[in-house]
Amino acid sequence: MAKTITLKNLPEALHARLAAAAKRHRRSLNNEAIVCLEAGLGHDHLAAEQQLGEIRTLRDSLAQHSFDPAEIDAFKREGRP
Repeated sequence: MAKTITLKNLPEALHARLAAAAKRHRRSLNNEAIVCLEAGLGHDHLAAEQQLGEIRTLRDSLAQHSFDPAEIDAFKREGRP
């Protein structure tokens, strides 16, 4: 269930910046504040552990292939990304 908070003594300049960002992103003031809080607080620890697991899996799958530096240079000279 969603929770509610009230911000007291919010400086006018900060309120103006939040309102301008909300308008720019076509969000309500409340939704803009939520997005800012989520961005500032980052992801939770569990999500980070899950992401690290996915990175390790990808890294392990790449370790099975060998990349020849000369072949990579040849591809670059041919204009391949």
